[in-house]
Amino acid sequence: MDIKACIESGKTALGIEFGSTRIKAVLVAEDSTPIASGGYRWENQYIDDIWTYSLDDIWKGLQTSYAEMAAEVKEKYGITLTKVGSIGFSAMMHGYMAFNKEDKLLVPFRTWRNTITEEAAKKLTEEFNYNIPQRWSIAHLYQAILNKEEHVKDVTFFTTLAGYIHWQLTGEKVLGVGDASGMFPINNETKQYDAAMIEKFNALVAPCGFEWKLEEILPKVLLAGDNAGSLTAEGAKLLDVSGNLESGILVCPPEGDAGTGMAATNSVAKKTGNVSAGTSVFAMIVLEKDLENVHEEIDLVTTPTGELVAMVHCNNCTSDINAWAEVFNQFAKSFDIELERDRLFDTMFEKALEGEPDCGGLMGYNYFSGEPVTGFDAGRPMMMRTPNANFTFANFMRMQLYTAVGALKYGLDILLQKENVKVDKMFGHGGFFKTEGVGQKIMAAAMNAPVTVMETAGEGGAWGIALLALYAKTKAEGETLDDYLNNKVFAGEAGRTVEPNQADVDGFTKFMESYVRALPAEHAAVENF
Repeated sequence: MDIKACIESGKTALGIEFGSTRIKAVLVAEDSTPIASGGYRWENQYIDDIWTYSLDDIWKGLQTSYAEMAAEVKEKYGITLTKVGSIGFSAMMHGYMAFNKEDKLLVPFRTWRNTITEEAAKKLTEEFNYNIPQRWSIAHLYQAILNKEEHVKDVTFFTTLAGYIHWQLTGEKVLGVGDASGMFPINNETKQYDAAMIEKFNALVAPCGFEWKLEEILPKVLLAGDNAGSLTAEGAKLLDVSGNLESGILVCPPEGDAGTGMAATNSVAKKTGNVSAGTSVFAMIVLEKDLENVHEEIDLVTTPTGELVAMVHCNNCTSDINAWAEVFNQFAKSFDIELERDRLFDTMFEKALEGEPDCGGLMGYNYFSGEPVTGFDAGRPMMMRTPNANFTFANFMRMQLYTAVGALKYGLDILLQKENVKVDKMFGHGGFFKTEGVGQKIMAAAMNAPVTVMETAGEGGAWGIALLALYAKTKAEGETLDDYLNNKVFAGEAGRTVEPNQADVDGFTKFMESYVRALPAEHAAVENF
């Protein structure tokens, strides 16, 4: 269909995702082809020992990314955007946004990056016999209760960032099941919050005398394809400050970045998985059956349709690489050399492939913040080497790429080796894979499995939630999300696959032995520096 006619007739979908460093809006045609996009760069703030984003920045980012996308539509096609077929909102999972009966935010937004709920997470894991990571919304709520925070008695609703945006624009207090599974455990049979665990939680906090019950303050759970409401007149004005956008547009269930990553990489079927590697890194594998044991390093979440997913989520990935890139850029500028950003990163990444498979005796930790997978509630970026290490730029960069996914490998080894989880296909996406072939080669060595990057992987989570919005609008009767993605979005797309190299696998294994053995040095840095 002609793109201009597609826009004018409203046969489009809009996806907006709030990432950790960028908010992105993507408008797609009915065949899922991206038409226009817009973005807004932002950074979390560390205020009063809390990682947070302000409400003002949330709304500025939403409106700016939408405005940029609409401006591109006007520039490219000469059309003022007034209608869209369907819309979807997604964001970083987990965290804590709590509201009172006047719909006022009670405490600043506590993001997934916070590692302040260790006591609550441990107690709930024991109570439920189900791993509750520190990032999860229920851990934040229970920790606030344990801390005797004044605001808890006034909570009438709590949700994630995606749930908050969706609520403000549609009036509906709902969540897609994938995002909901990062708030509270989901029952794999009912595809709803686990009722037995809700009862246990209510009994646990009953002595506090709160007027609310947990089931009353959680958002309603919806599956991909469900009608999650429509854009209200007030919501349309909040999204498009120009006032051009019509209300009444269908909005799909809001999802977390894990769910949109699965959709964007066509990895929602059992025995498929994907790795999203950027500021943080997480790997997800859709399970055939429940895990045999509870592992604190492994999250159990779901696909957008409620299938059980094992996820290893690490707080740190590329931040230290970015910091070193800035140092190298400043060094070049001191010689009056201007380095183009993409070329700088490509050079750094490509040089890593020239390094020795075990990094030549170099070691480092990229912990900008805590890393619960390896047992840290705070971090200190650091590097180490023995006096006789082969300290070259190539080995240094290889070490940076290894340590960027070191904590991830630590967790994945539990799944692949202890639980014997099988993976047929693994897809990579995110900035770590931007330099062609490099991130794939490192990740294939870490997993000892082939890693594929699709041509569309660079579109990211905003495109993934746009696909879920398209599915909600256009799915045929009885059409599963897996069928929709296979037949209408990814048909014929094979992507680029990198097989693991045995020397790299052996080198990464040797590196990880030192990585685990030297963790006490990182602990010492946290305690003393």
